[in-house]
Amino acid sequence: MARNTRTFKDLDLNFNAHPVTGDVTMKYDENAIKQSIRSLVLTQHYERPFHPEIGSSVRGLLFDNPGPMQTNLLRRSITDVIENFEPRCQVLGVDIRYKPDQNSCDIKITFLIRNTATPVELYLTVERTR
Repeated sequence: MARNTRTFKDLDLNFNAHPVTGDVTMKYDENAIKQSIRSLVLTQHYERPFHPEIGSSVRGLLFDNPGPMQTNLLRRSITDVIENFEPRCQVLGVDIRYKPDQNSCDIKITFLIRNTATPVELYLTVERTR
């Protein structure tokens, strides 16, 4: 019986230098996918050169009047961007908690990495910048 030994890896977007080699460090498997999802959710449309289709409308939807309709639009936007641009995972759920007093929103994304059975959770806090 063959084991799945596939490894996912991405560059660390903090661009820290490896202490021995001096190269940019890498992120592997779960951490690489979490970094990719965080980047996709926080990217706005037309923010990436030559790829205006990559991005979500999360920042535009965040601080309208929070309600059930607004929450569903935000949840759908997050799910769509992950399903369209991150083929390594499958979204299981998106939970959204508004914190109007702190002008922020907590987002919990639950997903499965393809060919695994353990769900992974990613927590994001999005704050108002202006």
